[in-house]
Parts: sequence; structure tokens; C-alpha cells
Amino acid sequence: MLSKVAEQKWLFLREALHEMFQKLFLLAISVLVIGYGLLGGTQLQAQEWQPLFDGKSLEGWERVGSETSKWEVVDGSICGSGDPSMLVCTVGPFKNFKYRAEIKISDGGNSGMYFRTTRQPGFLDGYEAQIDSTHRDPIRTGSLYGLCHVYEQLVKPDTWFNYEVEVREGKWGNREVTKIKVTVDGKQLYEYIDFEKRFPAGHFAFQQHDPGSRVTIRKVEVLPLEE
Repeated sequence: MLSKVAEQKWLFLREALHEMFQKLFLLAISVLVIGYGLLGGTQLQAQEWQPLFDGKSLEGWERVGSETSKWEVVDGSICGSGDPSMLVCTVGPFKNFKYRAEIKISDGGNSGMYFRTTRQPGFLDGYEAQIDSTHRDPIRTGSLYGLCHVYEQLVKPDTWFNYEVEVREGKWGNREVTKIKVTVDGKQLYEYIDFEKRFPAGHFAFQQHDPGSRVTIRKVEVLPLEE
């Protein structure tokens, strides 16, 4: 039998230990919550769409090609007209990403939304998502030019549409490949598998194809993806 003094000491020790374990438990929970929050915050930041056009100026963009071509901001949109040239985004390069823009093309017009291109591109440098509703070239919007062609008119001329590509390095069996998903107005058309991995990380650009074409672009955004 414990003496009264020993029993009191034991009760005091038990309460002290209980209080200490409670504090340690709460501290552990706090550390986990803070750590989860930091990780969650980092993940959220990595998953945020980043605007590439401020809606007011061509800051972050540069014309490459004919000096008689014209790129300007009109009513919050980028407008391309005149002789052939490219408007290149100086931010980058990007490797794995989702990339989207709101675009419209004139009747009879032709343009392209380029990705993984160089800083000084010609028309054959980089992947090109074709922009074409009624041009004499029958390869229409939704095509990866020279790789996967769409001949159906998915978008009428002078009509805004959403264009999005998702680009990732991946595998097909044991082969290293580049996977490209193409989406128009929220509908995924296909996933193209580039076994040749033609173009590595690069920049974004828009094409001014010819004097008879006028392309208009707004809300250009990129979402970097983990490599």
C-alpha cells in the first residue's frame, strides 16, 4: 500500500506527465499543419496560371521578321497584320506546361500559335497549333501543322475561341516521347505522340502569316507543370 504522501506524489507526477504529453501532441499537430500548409502553398503556387499578356502593352513580347508587319494592342487585345512575322514571348523557355489563349482569325486569314520555339523563330521552328478557318490552306484550327491535321472547320472566322495545348515529356513503352494534347473551346481533340521529340524546351510565339490575314489575341496564359 502506498502512503498518503507517496500517493499524492504519484498523482502529481501523473498529471504533470499527462499535461506534458498533451503539449507535445499539440506541438506535433501544429508542426504537421504548418508543414502541410507550406507544401500546399507551394503546390498551389506551382499550379497557378501565369498571364503572359497584360492587356495593355506588348511588354514581354518582341517582333521577329518583316519590319513592315504590325503588332499592336487594340481594345485590350494583340492584333497582328501586314507582312509575315512572328511575335515572340521573351519569357521562358518552357518545357512541360499547359498554354492557352483566346484568339480570333479574320475571314481568309491564317496564323499559328507556336510553342517550344526559338527566340528568333522562322515559320518552321517549333510546334505550331494552326489558326485557320477559311484560308486557302485547308489545314484548319486544331491542327499541329505538319504533324496532325484537322480539315473540318471547328471555329468560324472573326469568332473568339479558346485554344489550349498541354505538353509533357513522357514515355511510350520504353521510348522517351513528347506528348501534346490539343483542346479547342474546352473539347480535347487528340493527344499527339511525337516519337522524334522534335523540339525541346522553348518559347511561345504567334504568327502573322501574310498581308491578307489579321489575327487577334487576348488572355495569353501558361501553367508550368512538374518535369
